[in-house]
Amino acid sequence: MTLLRTLLGAVLCSLAASSGVVPQADLNLQEVSGKWYLIGFATNAQWFVNRRASMKMGTAMLTPTADGDLDISYASLNSDGSCWRMNHLAKKTDVPGKFTYTSWRKLNEMCMVDVKYDEYALVHTVRSNDRDPTAVNKLYGRDVDLGADLLEKFRQFSLETGVLPENIVFLPKNAECPDA
Repeated sequence: MTLLRTLLGAVLCSLAASSGVVPQADLNLQEVSGKWYLIGFATNAQWFVNRRASMKMGTAMLTPTADGDLDISYASLNSDGSCWRMNHLAKKTDVPGKFTYTSWRKLNEMCMVDVKYDEYALVHTVRSNDRDPTAVNKLYGRDVDLGADLLEKFRQFSLETGVLPENIVFLPKNAECPDA
């Protein structure tokens, strides 16, 4: 019985790995460094469904560390003029371009799927929880505008990763938070 469980586990793991999202093969973390605008957001998570209508474009500062981790600082200007901020230290894994971090006491596995360093970054994150994992896709741009082809690429990727069409949004432009 133990052998059967081991074999079944191995088969399930290989199926999950083969269907999983993989990071960009030649990712250069130093080139990812700097300011990015959060342009697209897609997830079936209930918190997002409840708040998607009020979300606006924000910024992310990505800063590689000497150890190969990635410091991520998010900021978004609220309608009342205050700023919403969040920071994560995404720890590198054995797979280049894949990182883990904890947010709201949940483990997140972040994958840098497709990056053109001077234009856009497509990021896929899976948040594990007690019931079933939740995927979050983000489209970042070096500028506040991206071409229709990239927006469609993000939309298609999000559909392929199981996000419902109504939960794929392109965030309205927003003033930036002042540096703090």
